[in-house]
Amino acid sequence: MTAIAAPLAEHTTSKPTRLLSLDLLRGLTIGFMILVNNNGNEAVAYWPLKHAKWNGFTPTDLVFPTFLFLVGVAIVLSQGSRLGGGATRQSLLGHIFRRTVILYLLGLVVNSFPFFHLSTMRFYGVLPRIAICYFIVATFNLFIGGWRNKAAVAVACLVGYWILMRFVPVPGFGVPTHGVPLLDRDANLAAWLDRQIFSAPHLYERTRDPEGLLSTIPALGTALFGLLTGYWLRSTRTLASKARGIAIAGVSGVLLGGLWNFSFPINKKLWTSSYVLFAGGLSLLLLALAIWLVDVRSAGESKPKQSRLFTPLLVFGTNAITAYVFSEVLADGLGSIRLSSGINVLQWCYGAIARVVPDAAFASLLYSLAFVAVCWLPVSLLYRSRIFIKV
Repeated sequence: MTAIAAPLAEHTTSKPTRLLSLDLLRGLTIGFMILVNNNGNEAVAYWPLKHAKWNGFTPTDLVFPTFLFLVGVAIVLSQGSRLGGGATRQSLLGHIFRRTVILYLLGLVVNSFPFFHLSTMRFYGVLPRIAICYFIVATFNLFIGGWRNKAAVAVACLVGYWILMRFVPVPGFGVPTHGVPLLDRDANLAAWLDRQIFSAPHLYERTRDPEGLLSTIPALGTALFGLLTGYWLRSTRTLASKARGIAIAGVSGVLLGGLWNFSFPINKKLWTSSYVLFAGGLSLLLLALAIWLVDVRSAGESKPKQSRLFTPLLVFGTNAITAYVFSEVLADGLGSIRLSSGINVLQWCYGAIARVVPDAAFASLLYSLAFVAVCWLPVSLLYRSRIFIKV
C-alpha cells in the first residue's frame, strides 16, 4: 500500500494557498447553470441559453462539463490536504462513499420532487453522474498514485467510447455509418443500452437519456482532466506559469476537439469524445483566466483584497451543490402549483414579465435573471454567516 501511494504523497507534502479562482469559476458555472435551466420560455430564449438540439455546441453546453472538471480538480486538492493533515486512506474512502451516496440521493430528490412516483422516477441525471464519476475518480486517485496512469485512463476512456459508438453494431439497426447514420438520435449504442435498462418513463427524453450509462465513460475523462489539472496546480511552479500551462492545454483541447468533430461530432447529449476535448479546453481557458485575474494579480499582496465584484459568484461557488439543489427544488415546487387560471406559478411569473416587455426573448432572459437572484438570496445568507455546506 505504501509503495502504491508514494507518487500521490509527492503532491501532498506542501499545502498550497487556497485558490480563490476555483470558487469563482465554480460560482460562475452554477450561476449560469441556474440561468439556463430556468428559461422563462424555452422556445424563444436566446440561442446561447439553450443546449444544442443534437450535434453542435452552445455556451450552455459548457456548464455541466466545467462543473465536472472542477470536481476532478477538487479531488486532488482535497485529498492532498487531508492526507497532509494526517488522515488515513481508509477514512478518506469512507468519506468518498458517504459523499457519493448523498450526491446520488440528492439527484433522486432533484429528479422527482415533489411527487416521487417510483413508476416515473429518473435514476440518471446531473447529480447521479457527478456521484458516479466522483466515486470512481476519487477512489482511483486515492489508491493509485502518479499522473501518467490518470492520463492514460483518460485517453482510454475517450478512444474506447469512440470505438464503441463508431464500430459496434447497434442491435436492430446495424453498424454506424453503414446500416445506420453515425450518432443517430435513437439508433446509437448509448440510447439502445439505456432502453434495455429502463423503460421510457424513466428516461429524460423517453428514448434516450443525456446522462445515460454508456456516456459515463467519456464523462470520466472530463473528471480525469480535472484531476490532472489539480496535479499541475499542486506543483511547485509559480502561479503565473501554472496559468500559462493551463491556457496552453486549453487551446490544445479546443483544437483537438474541433478536429475530431469532423469524424466524431461534438454532441453534449451523447458526451462524445470530441465534446470532452472541446468543452474541456474551454474549461481550462476559463480557469487560466480566473487564476490570472484573481490569484496571480493578488499573489504579491500580503493581505490579498477580495474585489466586491467577485462576491456574487463566490456566494454560489462556496455552496455550489446547495445552490443547485435549491434552484431545482424551487423550480419543481413552484411548477407543480396550479393557479385558478390553469397555469402554474412559474408560467404566471413569466407572463407578468412578458406583458410588460414586448420582446419575448428578452422577457425570457429577465425571468431567468430574476430566478437566479431569488436563488442567490438564501445562499448569500449562508455565505455571510460563513456557513458552507459540504456534501
